[in-house]
Parts: sequence; structure tokens; C-alpha cells
Amino acid sequence: MDSSESPTETKKTKSKTPRKNKETVLKQKSPAEFFAENKNIAGFDNPGKSLYTTVRELVENSLDSAESISELPVVEITIEEINKSKFNSMIGLIDCERVDAELYDDYETEKAREKRLAKEARAQEIQAKNAALGKKVKETPASKGIRGRGEASFYSYMQGDNGKGMPHDDIPNMFGRVLSGTKYGLKQTRGKFGLGAKMALIWSKMSTGLPIEISSSMRNQSYMSFCRLDIDIHKNIPHVHVNEKRENKERWHGAEIQVVIEGNWTTYRSKILHYMRQMAVITPYAQFLFKFVSDAPEKNVTIRFSRRTDVMPPVPLETKHHPSSVDLLLIKRLIAETSKQNLLQFLQHEFVNISKSHAERLIGEMGPDFSPKMALKSLTPQQLVRIHQLFRQAKFDDPNGHCLSPAGEYNLRLGIIKELQPDMVATYSGSAQVFEGHPFIVEAGVSIGGKNVKQGLNIFRFANRIPLLFEQGADVVTRTALKRINWSSYKINQLQDKIGIFVSIVSTKIPFKGTGKEYIGDDITEIASAVKYSIQQCCVQLKSKIVKKMQAREQQERKRNLNKYIPDATGAVYNVLKDMAETQLHASKKFRYGDDDGELLRKVSENLITKETLSEKLAKHVEQVDYEMALEYATQSGVSEEPRETIYIQPLETENKIIDLHSPFFVFRMFH
Repeated sequence: MDSSESPTETKKTKSKTPRKNKETVLKQKSPAEFFAENKNIAGFDNPGKSLYTTVRELVENSLDSAESISELPVVEITIEEINKSKFNSMIGLIDCERVDAELYDDYETEKAREKRLAKEARAQEIQAKNAALGKKVKETPASKGIRGRGEASFYSYMQGDNGKGMPHDDIPNMFGRVLSGTKYGLKQTRGKFGLGAKMALIWSKMSTGLPIEISSSMRNQSYMSFCRLDIDIHKNIPHVHVNEKRENKERWHGAEIQVVIEGNWTTYRSKILHYMRQMAVITPYAQFLFKFVSDAPEKNVTIRFSRRTDVMPPVPLETKHHPSSVDLLLIKRLIAETSKQNLLQFLQHEFVNISKSHAERLIGEMGPDFSPKMALKSLTPQQLVRIHQLFRQAKFDDPNGHCLSPAGEYNLRLGIIKELQPDMVATYSGSAQVFEGHPFIVEAGVSIGGKNVKQGLNIFRFANRIPLLFEQGADVVTRTALKRINWSSYKINQLQDKIGIFVSIVSTKIPFKGTGKEYIGDDITEIASAVKYSIQQCCVQLKSKIVKKMQAREQQERKRNLNKYIPDATGAVYNVLKDMAETQLHASKKFRYGDDDGELLRKVSENLITKETLSEKLAKHVEQVDYEMALEYATQSGVSEEPRETIYIQPLETENKIIDLHSPFFVFRMFH
């Protein structure tokens, strides 16, 4: 060290030694914390979308719960608007008057207020001038003032169903622990992420801090579970306030959920009601009662979507993986979870479409290091890669669609007729097809006319029997309907007709695109082709109906034209006959008419045949010709002369042993 260096400088040099940065410490996040910070992934982008997603998730849970015990679903939903005073009382907060008005975001200075009022006055003056000139005047929107960022809207969401219910001890984890549930496994499910009510609880925790309340009871259970809880987001564990058993005298079964969240009913009202309407289309065997309650009576909404049928789709079955659909990580997990000991048994029992002989051939193809009796635990990482490579290269039979549960052509048709009341409708249900080792079924319906249907194409998309309302433009159904269907070739006017297009896709794996999983991509050839073919089959059916309707309209037009000319034709014919009758009286025997013609002229001269008589006869002839043509049309189209007959339908409440014979257009039910 240089002797000229001072002690002070030495001290400063030592103090500059870098300290350990706290940000370099390794941190972990719980699943609940991840979804709380990335809530847009689960559809909780903003308060309005959060209210919509809460409705969607809980309604789908209720339907799954009821269908799992073959119970016709009954779902009641009530959304109650909570004003600021009521919300503050719920959380124990006392309302306070503003002391410093300038502190708030919605504060308006005197200058800004004068400027706003002057602008409104100018707009009113311009409207008054336009009105004086007779021009069309737009209504001036009511002045809303300034809304502060802190003026949130809160809603109490209550829902009840008649489903399976939940075991008492499982309720805290089912609602308060993210990524825990009963829907995991390879099968067709309504859910997108497996979050359900858990995300609604996280949103409630973030926006209101209030807990969720659950009442539940299972079939033939003497008690009812009541649980009040919230979630510890950082630890991903439930925080239980109350979890008790209460008496259940009525033997009620199902679940009731109540949660208070921030939302926006005004902006998402149409989306929520549209979702409920589409859900009623795809599940006509369910009964929905939707209520919105507000302090302002004019904002209240009550809609009942009645049940149209008691025919339910079968419950989706859990299936095994197809060899061509697995990856290396999944193979390792299946080996860790299987109860089989050797490779032959593993291939034969853990995958679909691998028989014993086929498994032996696969093992022989893997190489000399593999044998049917080799233990699974002895497989090396390199051998697992070899198995995966062979799965991707070998040929396997396609999986069947027995594990899938489509809505059914019968239910789809009923739902469309019930909610849209179209002039005509056609439906089609395709057979099971496969993409990347996953089976899928496409069902389609096309309707013409109906209530609350706009001109042009109205597209309704469903994935695993749930409506898809967002990001419609990039969806395979939308692109197929707009670009790949030549509507004019089916006598359908794409711009002027009211066309409803309904496409439902069910699969063990829906190939959603985007983080929100709101649309199905257009890049999978198998699905795109199946969607196009299904819509075309519906259009072929409609074309036949439209052509027959056009023929009937033309026939009616011909009849109308004939009837229009009856007075002129009868007048002209009668005048000719009258002149011939007078000529007959003065004519010589040589030029007189024959017996039949002479008799006719005699009746005309004696007024036994008048103009009215001819008009009546001609009208009867037109009716006879029209009847004969209608009978020929009915014979060609397969319609009898008496298309209506009395049908007696068994009440839904009556319990009988029944056998259903399904057809695309009806269900024949035999009662024991």
C-alpha cells in the first residue's frame, strides 16, 4: 500500500464491497398465487368478465353434478346488486363523509365544470337548429358526470342445484385448494382449467375480502353440510371459518353457493343472458331460473328456461390413452402410477387398441434389450425414449367414440326449436373421428328464421357442451361458415335470410387456442373438414325443404292468379253464351246447335244459368285442380292427408321403467 494513502480513503474503499442482493434469493409461488396474479388466464380479466366467468363456471359445475347421478338438472341463479352502504355494513365499515373533496379522483374543478356545461349547451343548441330544419335529431345522452376509479360495483351471487352434492370433509379442499378436484383424467369434461368455484373465491378474496358460503347434501343423507371459508392465496390452503353438519329433514340433495364479488352487470348483461340462452339450447333437458335483483325495479330481470325433454345424454366415460397421443413425460407418469409389473401387461392394459399379440409385436420391434417379462422399474431413460419413438411411428387403430357424450341430434333440434322457434331447422350428428389420437364428434344444426335472430349468419359455438362467446372471428366454425360454404347453392341467401348455425364439438381433448381457451383453432384439418361436412349435410336437408316450399308457394300463386281472373272470365263467357242463345232463337233448323249445346243455350236464355252460376262452377274447378296438385305434392314428399293426430305424453314426474329407442328426429319410449 502507498504510504501517501490516507486512512479515510482506505475506509471508503472497504465500504464499497458489494452486498448480497435480496432479489437473488430463490422464491416460490403457490398455484393460487399464480392464478391470482394471472387471473386473465382463467377469464377474470376485469370486473364484468369476472362476473360472467363466475356464472359460467358455477352453472357448468351444477350441470356436471346433476348429470353424474342421472338427475334432470334444475339450476337457480340469483345475482343481487349491492350498494355501497350495504357492502360497507357487510364488511363492518362505517360510511364516512368526504372531508377533502380535491383528494378524490372524481373531483371536478370549477373551470372543468364550466367547460363541460358549455359543451353540453352547444350540443343542445345544434340539436335545436337541426330540429327546426326538420333534420333527424339524435337523443342527447344523459350527463353521467365523472366516475371515480374507486366506485366499484359489488354483487351477491347465489346458486342452487339438485346435483350430487359434496362429501362433508372434502368441501374445504374442493373450494379452497387450487388444482384439486374430481375432473382430472382423460375424459370429456365441461371445465377448461379445473378451477371452477376456486377462481371465483380467489376473485372474491381480491375484490371484497368476504368468504364463500356452501351448503351441500348428498342423496339419502340425514345431514346437510354448511361451510364458510376463504383461501390463503400464498399457501394455497383453505381457511375455514365454519364447517358444521346441520339437520336435513327434507332429504334435500345438491349444493347452494353464495359469494360476493366485484362485477359489472351493465356491460356484461347481454353476454350473461346470451350464455344462458345458448346453454338452454344445448341442454334442453335442464331447467334454469335466472334472476337479477336491484334496488331499481326497472333493472330487475327474471327469465325461466323451461325443460323441453327428459332425455339426457349418457355420462362421459373415462378412457385410457391412445399410444399416438402420449409424450415422454406422460409415459413416465403412467409407469409410476400403474399396478402392472412387466412391460407386456403395461402396454396391454394402460393403452387403448393394443391387444396382447400387438403388444408382443411392438416389444419385438423395440430391440433386443426389451422382453415381454421385463420389469417396468428396470427401464432406463434411453429405453423410455425408444418406446416413445415407436409409439409415434407405429400404426394403431383409431380410438372409438364410446367414451364421448355428445348432446345428441334429438336434443340439439329440440333446443333450437325451443329457444329460436325457427321456420325450418335441420340437424346432423357425425360419427366419431380422430385427431392426434383423440376421438371427437361434431354435431351441427342450421335454422332459417326465428325470433331474436338477425339477418345474415348467426353463429353459435359449443365445445364439450358449453357455449363459446368470445374470440369468434378466429374460430374454425366461424371461418368455415363464412368462407367454405356456398350458401347460394342451397337456395339460402347469406345476407338477407336469418340463418342460425349451431356447431357442437365434443372430445377428450378440445384443441383450444389462446390463453383464455375461447375458440378452437382452424389449423387442425380433421376438425375443419368434419365441421364443413356437418354444416353441408344440414344445408342439403334445408335445400330440399326450401325447394318444396318454393313449389308450394308457386302453386299458391297460380291459384291466386286463377281466382283473380274468374270474374272477368265468367263475364266474357256468359256474354258469348247470351249472344249465342239469342242467335239460336232466330236461326233456321239447318244452323241450330246439337242437343247438348242447345240445352245449354236454352238454360242461359231462361236464366237457369247465370253469371253467378258460372263463377261458382269455375271456382270449384280451380279448387279441384289445386287439391289434386296438393295431393300429388303430399304424396311425393311423404305427407299423409291427415298429418295431425293426438299424442299422449307421459308426465315427467311419474316414475316408470322405460326403454328409449333413439332416432335422429324422435325418441320412441316404451313403458313397462
